[in-house]
Amino acid sequence: MKALVLSGGKGTRLRPLTHTMPKQLVPVANEPILGYVFRHIQEAGIKDVGVVVSPETQNDVRSYLGKGSRWRVRIDYIPQEQPLGLAHAVKIARPFLGDSPFVMYLGDNLLAQGIKEFVEDFHSAGLDALIFLKEVDNPRAFGVAVLNKKGEVTKLVEKPKNPPSNLALVGVYFFSAGIHAAIDRIRPSGRGELEITDAIQELMHSGGSVKGQILADWWLDTGKKDDFLAANTVVLDEYIKRDIQGKVDSKSEVSGRIRMEKTAKIVNSRLRGPVVIGKRCEIVNSFIGPHTTIGHGTRIINSAIEHSVILDKCHIENIARLEDSLVGREAKVVHPQNHSRALRLLIGDNNVVEV
Repeated sequence: MKALVLSGGKGTRLRPLTHTMPKQLVPVANEPILGYVFRHIQEAGIKDVGVVVSPETQNDVRSYLGKGSRWRVRIDYIPQEQPLGLAHAVKIARPFLGDSPFVMYLGDNLLAQGIKEFVEDFHSAGLDALIFLKEVDNPRAFGVAVLNKKGEVTKLVEKPKNPPSNLALVGVYFFSAGIHAAIDRIRPSGRGELEITDAIQELMHSGGSVKGQILADWWLDTGKKDDFLAANTVVLDEYIKRDIQGKVDSKSEVSGRIRMEKTAKIVNSRLRGPVVIGKRCEIVNSFIGPHTTIGHGTRIINSAIEHSVILDKCHIENIARLEDSLVGREAKVVHPQNHSRALRLLIGDNNVVEV
């Protein structure tokens, strides 16, 4: 089995942050989302991975992933000039995929349990497609599936006005080589894309066996700021253990599950976990509240931050409360004395906010 990871697209819902970095590399708990995806692929024992990249962001993706040795995999990069749909990504990856079965994993999605346990299920059942599903409150925003009592997919609809179910397609799919012929037979949708839901529907029409797997644990699509912050919250809750390696002075109070790198420094401050503090961080006269990630080399002075992700080399000073925020690399959020109101920000790399 091979893996196909989609790391293209323009990330418009996370702009301005994604003007300067791919959405798949935005870090959750100080690890890029792609890192979690490749960890799942490694755990599943898959060795050959094709990564679909866009012209705008491929250099950053290549720089992070390299040749794949960190995860003991081999990577082939597959350029996609325009984001013309998920099925189009499979189509252009055909030379890499050949006749091998494969798992397609969207690079901005996070799954709680990974994919290891489903690889054998897919093979042993002799399926042409295994699609992951999750009950959602807003099925109109997703591809939606209808299942029969055996768990077989009977119908798929892309972003329906009147959803026939609340089972949304998650961004992970297992396919046999039969999906290629199905893609060859479909036409672009009204939005000009080759839809993977149409391809799976065509696969069913031609007699292919398609099963839906309803996920019991969490799944997160990190395409928007609030979704991204929710992902950070869940990962901190699930994975972070207390591991304080940095320097904490006698006037500081550190409580709960805090992961802090050994080159970080805490001075006269309070930290309440779950929190991740990166390398070379300096926290002075400040409060870092639950569900916050502070990137490497960031300085926080006379400020309070909660439920936020602050990327690398930022400077935040004299901000009484920063919450529900996503702050890009090397950004500055400052006030000359002490700003008293709560701020909620989404700002890109190298931005300066003077309150």
